[in-house]
Amino acid sequence: MITILCSGSRGDFQPYIALAVELQKLGKQVRIAAGESFEGFIKENGVGFYRLTVDYKTANIDPDLVQAAQSSDNVVKMLFTFNKMKDLVINLSQEMFEACKGSELILYHPGCSIGYFAGETLKIPSALCSPFPIHKTKEVASVIAYGKTKMPISLSYKLLQGMLWMAGKTGVEAVLKKELGKLPEHFGNPFEKIDKAHPAYTSCSNYVFPRAKDWAKECTQFGYWFLQEDKAYTPSGELSDFLEKGKKPLYIGFGSVFNPKEKESILKIILEALELTQQRAILSGFGTLKDLPETCISVDSIPHTWLFDQVSLVIHHGGAGTTAAGFRAGVPSVIIPFSNDQFAWAHRAYDLGVGAHPIYRKRLTSKRLATEITFALQDKIIHNAQGLGEKIRQENGAYDSALDIIKRLESQTSNLD
Repeated sequence: MITILCSGSRGDFQPYIALAVELQKLGKQVRIAAGESFEGFIKENGVGFYRLTVDYKTANIDPDLVQAAQSSDNVVKMLFTFNKMKDLVINLSQEMFEACKGSELILYHPGCSIGYFAGETLKIPSALCSPFPIHKTKEVASVIAYGKTKMPISLSYKLLQGMLWMAGKTGVEAVLKKELGKLPEHFGNPFEKIDKAHPAYTSCSNYVFPRAKDWAKECTQFGYWFLQEDKAYTPSGELSDFLEKGKKPLYIGFGSVFNPKEKESILKIILEALELTQQRAILSGFGTLKDLPETCISVDSIPHTWLFDQVSLVIHHGGAGTTAAGFRAGVPSVIIPFSNDQFAWAHRAYDLGVGAHPIYRKRLTSKRLATEITFALQDKIIHNAQGLGEKIRQENGAYDSALDIIKRLESQTSNLD
């Protein structure tokens, strides 16, 4: 049994479910430890589920606190917010430790560093699986600094890894003191402890951020881990009619970082920008909207694999998963980053020539949005986006990572024998 530890929103879990599906196709039993709010999503993809009694959705946590963690636009703010959720972190860490017992392998998100220490304590192999490049390199700044600041590259990785480590450190310390009576020797940040016994895998296209040449050889990056969504999705009659009425619309959605309190102000900006550019749009994640113009339609969650093929441009917050889906679809982007690594994906889309200039949330206006929509719909941007999409579709990151994971596991097992 392989146990996967992950945390965060639906978008955070999606690549790990994709990896789990490929591992199961290769003959392994896999389970993902998660709170009950993710049970349906995990099980509907045929993956085993280990129930954690709490998660950020089901725990009795102030929603404003969770929103602050998701929308923090600098490291200090995020650490301060996570520090207020210490009790939740401790409880989750203990439950994740229990989930690892009896496993043959532990795969863990960098936000679940208890996975590394559970492996060491329980004598179970473990591997770091990251949804973005996390390892130190001299080649490019980390995803919390890329394009946004001019800090030294080395410092950007210290901050990225430090932020992720501090988010889980309190829980790890509590678990290890309970299980071992003390902290192990050389206790500390595990993200650079990469060797044959502790390999690392990254979900990222080599056409977006190429694998760094100065990474340890056990750090692998084969491409994005895409979950194969239902390409046979059938849209509602209302959506079908809308798509047939005119030219391809834009997609506009901001995922879980979208604060409902800002809905009216952001929607006003969007509608004004659409009027200025004479564009149609599909609005996702805004809930029930009344009195929309005929040029717009509001929808619930729809598979990006299907939806992005129907649009001419994707306007979003820059979440790693949404960005990757837009890249793969070969559609230009306008990214409005709210926090964390979203700024990096916004700047990278522009640098690759497949997206508009980033529009930071605090600087969003209807005029600026209209300008960037027009910029992104230039022929050269459309051509670049289509080319990148073709390249990414040739990668098979989830399968290749799963195959490498199994080969390494079997090699470790045979060495023990």
